[in-house]
Amino acid sequence: MTRIPPRYLLQFDEPAGYLDFARFGPPSHAVLDTTARLLEATTKAGPSTVDELMRQEIRAKAAAARLCGSDTDHTVLLPHTSLGLFQAAFNSHGEVLVSAAEFPANTYPWARAELAGRVTTRWLTSGYVTADRVAEALTPDTTVVSVSAVDFRTGYRADLAALRDVVGDRLLVVDGIQGFGVTEAPWEVADVLVVGGQKWLRAGWGTGFAVLSDRALERMDPILSGWTGARDPGLFDDEVHPADPTAASWSISNLSPVTSGAFAAALELVEETGVAAIAGRIAERVGELEDVLRSVGAEIVSATERRAGILAFTLPGQPAEQVGAALMSAGIAATVRPEHVRLSPHASTPVAAADQLREALTKPRKPVAMASAVTGKATLLTALIPAVDGLAAMLGPGNEVLLHDLSRLPDSIVAVAGDDLTGRTVGGPMTDLLLGLVRRGTTQDLTNYRTHSPDGREIRSSTLFLRDPEGVAIGCLCVNSELRGSAETVDVRREETFSPDVDSLQRFLAGRAIGKAGIPVELMKKRHKSAVVRELEEAGYFLIKDSVDYLAGQLEVTRYTIYNYLNEIRA
Repeated sequence: MTRIPPRYLLQFDEPAGYLDFARFGPPSHAVLDTTARLLEATTKAGPSTVDELMRQEIRAKAAAARLCGSDTDHTVLLPHTSLGLFQAAFNSHGEVLVSAAEFPANTYPWARAELAGRVTTRWLTSGYVTADRVAEALTPDTTVVSVSAVDFRTGYRADLAALRDVVGDRLLVVDGIQGFGVTEAPWEVADVLVVGGQKWLRAGWGTGFAVLSDRALERMDPILSGWTGARDPGLFDDEVHPADPTAASWSISNLSPVTSGAFAAALELVEETGVAAIAGRIAERVGELEDVLRSVGAEIVSATERRAGILAFTLPGQPAEQVGAALMSAGIAATVRPEHVRLSPHASTPVAAADQLREALTKPRKPVAMASAVTGKATLLTALIPAVDGLAAMLGPGNEVLLHDLSRLPDSIVAVAGDDLTGRTVGGPMTDLLLGLVRRGTTQDLTNYRTHSPDGREIRSSTLFLRDPEGVAIGCLCVNSELRGSAETVDVRREETFSPDVDSLQRFLAGRAIGKAGIPVELMKKRHKSAVVRELEEAGYFLIKDSVDYLAGQLEVTRYTIYNYLNEIRA
């Protein structure tokens, strides 16, 4: 076991089940105490209070510089990583190579800078950003390569030294937020290193820094330089001064000295403890959690070589949302994404976290609405399949009977018999009406409602949900009957679409949601596209395989933008 100084462990109070440091790192007592002390000083402000507080910026810059092997002339404090990356993007020129699979903080700045005419962007396709892939993508026009030190989804730790070799004399921009201070890396090879303090550094929000190389200072134009980034910032002579020749040129205004002091305390704690010790302890915890996951049949979908502190996994047959709910009920904090669950322990995470994870994943859970209940060797639904033919024969001509298995959504039809009223076959999808009901969990029987078949005929429909012994819906039996005379009356009319296959259902749902927005896609703002995603989420659209990719194409955004909208909606 890697030895961590007791003083370090005494700095933290987060519960054992907190495994979400890749999202936010609870600050230390040193950060809390520094913040309280500096805030208290502001309440008793005297003649020298402000000047004394402003020295906290120098303290934080010095600590960051030491950890990077640099100096304060090459270091500037920032309120967050995004500002540093926007600075890098707008201060650059030429062609920039960046992975489309980066966290949006490292894609939006380059895209916006391209819109402003500052750079031309080339996008690497999804996958690990390796030296070989970058070398293949470089062109004679490439002037900048931007990469994350650690991939936020997979925990893959980029080989910065190898990237430096293939990038050559071009500028290398590194987003270090997911690795700085907790992984050993040659940070000095970056021309621009941008780090936020709210995650692994555990400094709280509003903290961060950038370190610039001499090459970056020479080649980048400090377009986004404020009055504090100018030469002689304290000289108020009604003139606009040129940008400072040091990294201070990236400063826009004074930062909070309170957060600067808190940031300094966090950096000094890392420095005192040692990055090697922190990295070693995190690796141990990740290994322990991985052992638990593999023992319960989980599939590790994050990097297993060159990995940092991120461990992403799936459980076969169990949606990520269901697994996340089980972890939450057991007191475990994790990041739940549509495609997987992400765990990220820290050096302060105790051994007990692995036992807590095991208990959460092995504890019997009530089946969810889409899980089939097994009775003996055959499911209830399997036993009902032969009855579909008999029921259709009993009802006679003009009737159609279908059986759906909710564990097979969206292509859930397992049996069809009778007249072909809706044009569907075994393996076909559920209707948009029923898919939305199942997604929202409103699985109440619908009887005797009027709708239309694909060819326009009026039909009467009924849907009865089939349940397991615990009352969980596992399937539904649907009967559609042709209305042949005015004497037949049905009180309720419902809009329902009988798509012949999953692709048709996907196109219909997406087209309907986009149409409801009432604005062409090319004119849509974020709020319009988010509204489309929200409606489709409620409609059960994302139960369809590859639905995210299809919708991304329709809305002219990346699949990761769709996931971001979903995360916001589900939060």
